[in-house]
Parts: sequence; C-alpha cells; structure tokens
Amino acid sequence: MSTKVSTVQIKDILIAQQKLKDVVQKTPLQKDPILSEKYQCNVYLKREDLQVVRSFKIRGAYNLMQTLSKKELQNGVVCASAGNHAQGVAYSCKAMEVKGKIFMPTTTPRQKVKRVTFFGGDEVEIILVGDTFDDAYQEAKAYCDQYDMSFIHPFDDYRTIAGQGTIGMEVVDEMEEPISHIFMSVGGGGLVSGVGSYMKNISPDTQVIGVEPQGAPSMQAALKQQKVVKLDKVDKFVDGASVQQVGNLTFEIAKEVIDDIAIVPEGKVCSTLIDLYNENAIVAEPAGAMPIAALDQYREQIIGKNVVCIVSGGNNDMDRMQDMKERSLVYEGYKHYFIVNFPQRAGALREFLDKVLGETDDITRFEYTKKNNRDKGPVLVGVELKHRSDYQPLMARMEEHDFSYIEINKDEALFHLLI
Repeated sequence: MSTKVSTVQIKDILIAQQKLKDVVQKTPLQKDPILSEKYQCNVYLKREDLQVVRSFKIRGAYNLMQTLSKKELQNGVVCASAGNHAQGVAYSCKAMEVKGKIFMPTTTPRQKVKRVTFFGGDEVEIILVGDTFDDAYQEAKAYCDQYDMSFIHPFDDYRTIAGQGTIGMEVVDEMEEPISHIFMSVGGGGLVSGVGSYMKNISPDTQVIGVEPQGAPSMQAALKQQKVVKLDKVDKFVDGASVQQVGNLTFEIAKEVIDDIAIVPEGKVCSTLIDLYNENAIVAEPAGAMPIAALDQYREQIIGKNVVCIVSGGNNDMDRMQDMKERSLVYEGYKHYFIVNFPQRAGALREFLDKVLGETDDITRFEYTKKNNRDKGPVLVGVELKHRSDYQPLMARMEEHDFSYIEINKDEALFHLLI
C-alpha cells in the first residue's frame, strides 16, 4: 500500500460505515456532567468501551476483511495484536466464517486472551510469542508469508484506517454544536489517522489532539523528526498504545491531521482510570482513559467549549487494579518509598515510628535489605500519606533525627528494580 496519501477519502469512510452498520454498535456520545463541571466546558465521551468487543478495533478489522477476495478468505487471515485488535479480528472471523491465526505478546493480560477465544471460537488459534507487540508482529508477518495468508494490520493499512474513521463520522452526526477539540489515544496511529481525516474534511476548525503515554511517545518522536522512528524502549504499561514504531501510512496521514500531541505519565493515566470508575461508573482500559487524562493540559484552552474524548476501549484486567492504584498514589504524591539507614543506636526503629512518622502517616512496606544482618542493614520503607502536604514535614523530621535515606520515587531505575 502506497504511503502517498494525504488523508483518508471521505467516500471510503462512508463505504466503511455501510459495511459496518449491521456489525458494530453505534456507540453512545454522552455528555459527562462530572468532567464538564471539572473543566468548565462540555465534555462528551464517545463510548467505544461499549462496542461489541469493548473497543473500536473491530471497525478497522472488519472493514479490511470485507475487502478480501473469496480465495483470500479461504486461505485465512493472520494478525498481531496486544489484545483489542485481536478481539476485533476474532469476532470478524467468527462472523464471516474465516480461519484466523492471532499472534499476541506473552505479556498480554490474561483477560484479553480469554476474550479473543470467546469471540473467535473454533475459527481462531491464538499464538503467544515475544514480549512486545513488535515481537508478535514480526512472527505474524513471517507466518503470513510462509502460508500465503492475508495480514490484517492493526493500524498501517488504508482499509483499517478508513474503518476507524467511522467513529469521527458518528461523532459529527450526533453533535449539533461545533466541536472545539477531539482527544484520542495514539498507538500505531490508525485511530487518529482515520478520525482525524474525517474531522479535518468535515469540521476543519476542530483541533485533533493525539494522546500518547510518557513511556511510548512514538508518534511524537516521528513528528519531531519528520520520519517514522523506532523507540529504543517502551513502557508496556498502557498496553493498548505502547508501540515502538508508528505505521508508515499512519504517519503520513497523521502529520496532516494532528494539531497537537499530549504526553501523559502512566501514573496520571491510572488516577484518571480510577476516577472514571469511582465517579462515572466507567470501566476503561489505560489507553481508553488517556484522552481524559490529557484534559488537564488543555484546561485553559477548553473553557466554555465543546470537547470530545474517545474512550477507545474497556478491556481492563482487574488483576492489574492494585498495580494501577499503586502507580496512582505514587504519581499523586501520596505514596513514597525510601531506603533508610537506621542510626546505630538502641531504639532507632522505635524513634522512627514515634518521631519521624506523622500522626496520619502509614507504613505500607518494611523490608530489611540484608536478611542476615538486620541490625545494621538499610531498610526499604514504604509510607502512604493522608495529605500530599505531609511530605515536606516528613522529610524535615528524617533530617532532624539523623536518618539518612535515598528517595526511591526520584530514582526511576531503582524504583523499577525494587518496587
């Protein structure tokens, strides 16, 4: 497929909409009163987490498969996915009675693997391989070439992008007022390329904001260098958007339609995800919560405006919630980890508990780093504060009472090693 494409043609998105209308849900576009009040504007959520496979990915997968010839469908299809695209392909395979091989990273949450099996049934076989999407992608492409099967690309195919663009069409059709900003997650770039193409053709004044996790800003890197680049490493936490390298085609389109890229720390994503659950009763996955997490960065720009956030998916593994809560507490400044060297004097531990810890501070972790020399070895200590403002007084009391320490929160390498 040539990359000499400025944007997706509107007619191709319209054709995709016709192919998809009896297969996908026309998901709600809901004004969120809590977020609207918080940001003093009208915040609308496009609820792709309520899609038939709980993410938008079915749109692109089904649209692409609908273009395959009878012979190509008989040979079967192959895809690589961190989860959501796999579910879209699996659902399409079952609906169209097509055999599929689905390659997924070994790090894919168990819940997503089970859902792929559920949607695909006997039509699909799941192959877990590699640590990242890129590893699974390479294996899937090799298998595809070896057995002459059709590759259903999760983002870097014009037909996939056109399918994702139908979300933009639904948003514009439902909104009666002008849309100031539309926020959406960026992984490989299929969603922002498709929706962005539609918005820039139909509502050119709308600001298209792509949102990436801090640990995998592959589109931002590509836009800065004006070419597709491969990141040396990625933080895989936001699994639906942690891609080392965006697509060649999606980059060519995205650079024409994206007005800005917002980079959101993973901890902020976790806080937003938890708030969505507690306050809005919305179960989003990290990539689905990212666009809402980005609103803080545009707080001044969006006052009084109409803003749309695409909640791209709701396939969240509840086994990860404790990790998400932990990341949120650290990011928000409520939880702090230290390596503390206790003074070599009697009663030092009691003194730490009585004189260093504040009245409402809570020890959540206490671990000797030397099991056979506890009296003299440093200790890993986790402290949860009731108020963020309690942090400085805690630090002052550590100094006052002669407790030497290392703040693990401020040392990324040490934090990932120990926590």
